[in-house]
Amino acid sequence: MQSYVIHFIRHGLTEGNLQGRYVGRTDLPLAPAGRAQLEKQRRAGGYPAAQAYFCAPQLRCRETLEVLYPQARPALVDGFSECDFGAWEGKTAGEIAQADPHFMEWMNGGPQAGPAGGESNQAFMYRVCAAFEALVEQLLRTQTVSAVVVASGGVIMSLLAAYGLPRAQAYEWMMDAGCGYSVRITPGLWMRSMVAEVYAQLPPREDPAENGGILNLAREAAARSYGGQDEEASRQEP
Repeated sequence: MQSYVIHFIRHGLTEGNLQGRYVGRTDLPLAPAGRAQLEKQRRAGGYPAAQAYFCAPQLRCRETLEVLYPQARPALVDGFSECDFGAWEGKTAGEIAQADPHFMEWMNGGPQAGPAGGESNQAFMYRVCAAFEALVEQLLRTQTVSAVVVASGGVIMSLLAAYGLPRAQAYEWMMDAGCGYSVRITPGLWMRSMVAEVYAQLPPREDPAENGGILNLAREAAARSYGGQDEEASRQEP
């Protein structure tokens, strides 16, 4: 059966990232250091080509894709935008924690928790999951077997927590700037359980065993799903 692969890549560093600030809808460009880091990583290799390219609309994501894939002409996906941080925009975690008692509830995953004037955890998850499911449907319908998605780390972590095998919490999928994960969509398993096998890190680690460990865990999880366990009971709903 034909499988489909999606390569998720986190955008490069901005000045907001370097200062430890929450940057959601502010349209920052890449910092010079962030661009230089991406160019170094591109020269080292390890970023697979794809049939289609998708990108969050923020400038930092578009610039990242331009550095890593200069010939790509990406489709912009509004649903993959970073969280709207509302009143927290541009502030550090320390500044937010001092001013807003709801910040720790949000950090702990409270579904209704969120910044004033921004998105709650639940609203953010619903939006990015709807965009991802629409993307997978498009790939299957058009038989596009490989794609690259450039987005923020928060978007990628949330999607892997919702759909990824092996199962893990969002924070366990943290990644450095310009790095990410490759997932494999098997149509039968997707239609049954809406899960995706996480099979590699991007760019590949120097130690092949690290990628192999992820691959083995993912294959074991997929095998258990095919074996008839109640996948829906274990699925983390957005």
